[in-house]
Amino acid sequence: MKEVIAIIRMNAIQKTKRALADAGFPSVTVERVFGRGKQKGLHLFPPASINPEDSKGGGMRYVPKRMLTMVVSDDKVGQVIETIMKTNRTGMIGDGRIFVCPVKEAIRVRTGERGEEAI
Repeated sequence: MKEVIAIIRMNAIQKTKRALADAGFPSVTVERVFGRGKQKGLHLFPPASINPEDSKGGGMRYVPKRMLTMVVSDDKVGQVIETIMKTNRTGMIGDGRIFVCPVKEAIRVRTGERGEEAI
């Protein structure tokens, strides 16, 4: 099992959730996040800052994004990544990042199922 973490543009969340569901991956956790990449917060959209003090004196600005988290079986990781990339790639700075991490165990609290049966 793998955890796929994708950080994408705010305005792409609905399109991404729909594309993942259409590809057979309806289970996803989504959070509002702020951060910056190598571009150090420089972007084409109005900046947001976690701390108003960051904006004063030319400090780093944080960009609002959405973070999707999913746990999928090893053989489905490529399909999930391809779906996220196809849906979010514009070729512009800020398209996002995808991280893939190993998952040692998954347990469904309600039933006690373990492993891939729990996802």
